[in-house]
Amino acid sequence: MAFLSSFDICASGLSAQRLRMDIASENIAHIDTTRTENGGAYRRKDVVFESYGTNTFRDALRNAAKGKGISSSGVGVRVAEIIEDDREMKMVYNPGHPDADENGFVEMPNVDLLKETVDSMSATRSYDANVTALNAIKAMAQKALEIGKS
Repeated sequence: MAFLSSFDICASGLSAQRLRMDIASENIAHIDTTRTENGGAYRRKDVVFESYGTNTFRDALRNAAKGKGISSSGVGVRVAEIIEDDREMKMVYNPGHPDADENGFVEMPNVDLLKETVDSMSATRSYDANVTALNAIKAMAQKALEIGKS
């Protein structure tokens, strides 16, 4: 059935936003990490999304006319990659820190708490929007089944 592809679209959005929230949480958790396995301070990570499948109105209309439903190849969003932020690290004067250089400066992660908070809020709102759409699709499917019983 055509409406089942809508479940897939919402599910892909839920999965992508959950990963985005995980990455924002990881960034916040490492806001003070000055040592990593690769050496140096932790680098902020960011999620890059990409759409996949047939997602233009023209293609959806063509598929519907052929009886294939809205999506014949699957439509949604997925994580293309998780990248490291290439912005410069913060240099903080703290001569007593074990990782301080000879001038007393410590290389701190390029994580900004405000940005991570905004990213978390945005991911939460997007996640909620996908849940709302999923519930609307479910309600429509239930109404369609009720019509069939009459």
